[in-house]
Amino acid sequence: MTILRDAQEMSVTEASQRGLAKLVSEAEQGSDLVVTRRHKPVAAVVGIDRLTELERAASDLNDLALVLSRGLTDPGRRTSLDDVLAAFGQTRETLSAQDDDETDNHPAGRSSHQDG
Repeated sequence: MTILRDAQEMSVTEASQRGLAKLVSEAEQGSDLVVTRRHKPVAAVVGIDRLTELERAASDLNDLALVLSRGLTDPGRRTSLDDVLAAFGQTRETLSAQDDDETDNHPAGRSSHQDG
């Protein structure tokens, strides 16, 4: 499977003869071009929309790989919110009291994290 769609191949010499303006124009129209040297791909010319699409696909694949690796290595243990709060010396009640204190002290009667 290739990433580029129906990519046209041409040598560096052919690409030079065609000219940069023509190559860019073709890329803007959606053509993908692979430039070769001694029959080996060395560069690609693609439009910015296509490049954005490829970058988005690469990001999505990275996210998918992360999800899959987490799924495969997940030991199944979960930590409750109360345990996390206790590790930081807090409880749900102490956090709630802090929110109440912020509301009482804020000039508009709202906590600062609600502004925006």
